Amino acid sequence: MLDTSRSYETPEGIALSLRIAGPVVRSCAWAIDMLIRAGLYLAIAIPFSFLGGLGFGISLVVFFVIEWFYPVLFELRQGATPGKKAMGLEVIHDNGTPVSWSASLIRNLLRAADFLPFLYATGLLSMLLSRNFQRLGDLAAGTLVVYRDKASVRHEMQSVPPVQPPNHFTSEEKQTLLAFAERAPLLTAARRIELAEILTDLSGRRGEPAVSELLAYASWLAQGQGR
Repeated sequence: MLDTSRSYETPEGIALSLRIAGPVVRSCAWAIDMLIRAGLYLAIAIPFSFLGGLGFGISLVVFFVIEWFYPVLFELRQGATPGKKAMGLEVIHDNGTPVSWSASLIRNLLRAADFLPFLYATGLLSMLLSRNFQRLGDLAAGTLVVYRDKASVRHEMQSVPPVQPPNHFTSEEKQTLLAFAERAPLLTAARRIELAEILTDLSGRRGEPAVSELLAYASWLAQGQGR
């Protein structure tokens, strides 16, 4: 498969599933961006051609700026160029965070190396040899090109038999239990257990039973009881 999924765990213990974009869809995005840039070059070249040599010099400067900073501008504003956005892609750091200006600048300046010897042959070879389909610019900048996530849906709490929590729980602690239950589907199993075992002295349970106990408390609270 040319487009595959990768799982990452954030420092908070939230598991992220990222679908890495392969060479085919990225080539389509590049072609769209190339057509857009070509249109911009034409729109600039025609009026400046009437200024003779001065207009030609100004055009070259503007072409240079567009060629090298067009991708950086859009990646910083919306995470993707118009071509990538049209194909449902975006650029992020390899740890799942939004791309920074320095990383975007590095990955785009190194397009010169990826282009060698012609038509991005080096970049294509690098993607095919990389597990995450990273060209040289991506490897140097620590970036990935992934499919954009669709609008997230609020996760419902797991349905478990309710159990009344200890009466001495404060309102803030009850809110924390509810927040834990809502986030539980997004957390890795190890992180759920780690958080649940904070209350082992209270629940008397460890491991998955500790998680189940807290979810049961939250289920009881979610029913509007104990308020």
